[in-house]
Amino acid sequence: MSKIPTPHNGGKEGDFAKTVLMPGDPLRAKYIAETYLENPRLVTAVRNMFGYTGTYHGKEISVMGAGMGMPSIGIYSYELFNFYDVENIIRIGSAGALQDHVKVMDVVVGMGACTDSNYAYQFGLPGTFAPTTDYGLMSKAIAVAEKQGTHVVVGNVLSSDVFYNAKSDANDLWRSMGVLAVEMEAAALYMNAAKAGKKALCLLTISDHIYTGEALSAEERQVGFGKMMEIALELA
Repeated sequence: MSKIPTPHNGGKEGDFAKTVLMPGDPLRAKYIAETYLENPRLVTAVRNMFGYTGTYHGKEISVMGAGMGMPSIGIYSYELFNFYDVENIIRIGSAGALQDHVKVMDVVVGMGACTDSNYAYQFGLPGTFAPTTDYGLMSKAIAVAEKQGTHVVVGNVLSSDVFYNAKSDANDLWRSMGVLAVEMEAAALYMNAAKAGKKALCLLTISDHIYTGEALSAEERQVGFGKMMEIALELA
């Protein structure tokens, strides 16, 4: 019996390309599909988590929302990797900067993803797993950015389960370890990719700075991340 469609994804066999871009916001997925893809078709809209497949410069590519947090991207990426035969998932999202040299609108490449989550508990490992990106996807993304003339910052990010943290010094502690920025999904994506034997990459545009207070509006976050989107699209 086929495992698809699922309760979370209405796509049928063959509806998704081998490479899927995953913004958190489903409206950003819609914007990317309508702005960048040729002949995009809606392949899933379950719970308004829109997913599209089309072509970019002749190569098939999909884009689908992932929602907020590791439980959400954990479900969607697991199903894409394990049920829909997707090989590469590239998270394209926003993040809050933790370091002084990381500026609003910079593109951050998440080489590793620290986390305060217990997501790895399910794997029963006899130690601590270090969630990391696929080197091939990362190096290609950096090369595309250099060709674009886009400044990227590469390093560790934090995937946090908590947006409003009761521990007031939490960001200070991660900052002291050189972590570049905080977001909420990459670690789960990297772990799902590792377990499935697939590839994942997290690209982030800095939407706000935790220490300076600079921030983009919700609309700017939705449509203003063009350079990051173009880098990701070239990885198909």
